[in-house]
Amino acid sequence: MQWVSTQHDRRAFLQLSAAGASIASLSTTAAFAQASTQGVAKDQIVLGHIGDLSGPLVSLSKPSVNGMRMRVKEINDQGGINGRKIKLNVEDSGYDPKKGVLAAQKLLTQDKVFAMIGTLGTVISLPTIQLCVQRGVPHLFPITAHHGNYEPFHKLKFASFPPYPETTAAGLKEMLRQKGAKRIGILYQDDEFGLEILRGTEMALKAMPGTELVEKTSYKRGATDFSSQMQKLLAAKVDFIVLGTIIRETIGAIATGRKMGYAGDFFGSSAAYMPAVAKAGGKVVEGFYAMSEAPTPYRDDPKNNKLLNDWMDRYKAEYKEDADLWSVVGWVLIDMFAKAAERAGAGLNTDSFIKALESNPYPRTFLGTPDYAWGPDKRLGNTQMRIAQIQNGRWVTISDFIKG
Repeated sequence: MQWVSTQHDRRAFLQLSAAGASIASLSTTAAFAQASTQGVAKDQIVLGHIGDLSGPLVSLSKPSVNGMRMRVKEINDQGGINGRKIKLNVEDSGYDPKKGVLAAQKLLTQDKVFAMIGTLGTVISLPTIQLCVQRGVPHLFPITAHHGNYEPFHKLKFASFPPYPETTAAGLKEMLRQKGAKRIGILYQDDEFGLEILRGTEMALKAMPGTELVEKTSYKRGATDFSSQMQKLLAAKVDFIVLGTIIRETIGAIATGRKMGYAGDFFGSSAAYMPAVAKAGGKVVEGFYAMSEAPTPYRDDPKNNKLLNDWMDRYKAEYKEDADLWSVVGWVLIDMFAKAAERAGAGLNTDSFIKALESNPYPRTFLGTPDYAWGPDKRLGNTQMRIAQIQNGRWVTISDFIKG
């Protein structure tokens, strides 16, 4: 997942076009003409989620799904939402756009979900949004920070993660002010996600006279060897490296750079702010910086409040593993949906849900998440992030919220 630009991913839409014949009948007119609201019954609300349970993002998808299921169970155990229990249907994309389209088609046309929630990954969310809009189904809070999740405006599109270019630019400017670096290099994934990080880097440097992007180099998704890219960056005598990477690539790139003698700082987007990076990277990633929306929880942190510790204990009792950042994300996404659905009342339908979500902000929680707020003309719920650093094998928040 990317906790993963202004144009849509071309490859994703090529995959979508290939499946176009099978979904051409999903017209908006037909969807809104239904006598009853899809996915809403007298005693049940059906939600759909597309995650990555078998591909490269499983280390964040599994805990986010667990967090969703945890909140669903809590709500259902308390009687549901206005008497309706939530049913969460989960499909696996394997982080493959083709599989993502098929998963979305199944959830929309066979399972007939009321809303799609937390779609994981840019290349999955972008085509899924198009299918949801055609079907008249809300697409809520995808786990990716692409502009296309909320632009162009459509009443069915709601995003919660601020876009990569703006947050990368805001964090990078702050880092460069602190570090005094002048010669910047970037390694980025050769797709729309990576281009978003490049755009953010260019935005930051344009606003900071005296700094320069002296080298840029890319890699194909799934690459494991970064020797040639790092040689190129170091030959340009960079003193600060931006990474448009996610999990394995982040660790691999930093390890390669250190092995080649680079002693400067590495900085990543929110897509690199992964518990797995700190855990699997070990000493290699010590000191790495990235943008963060919510703090990564650790049960033995003395600064924890009681609500957080109790929540983490319940999670571990249910799933036999420690909660992490993505467990928090999944839990909060369902909670945001539930709060709006409850306010929509017993006559829950698409319009009443949208009105409730637009008119009721979601405040900061005991989990450390920011405030979220949407409106009639506003489809991005948050524009703030913080900078975090890996210290002693753990992510530590080192700044207040910075507006992207």
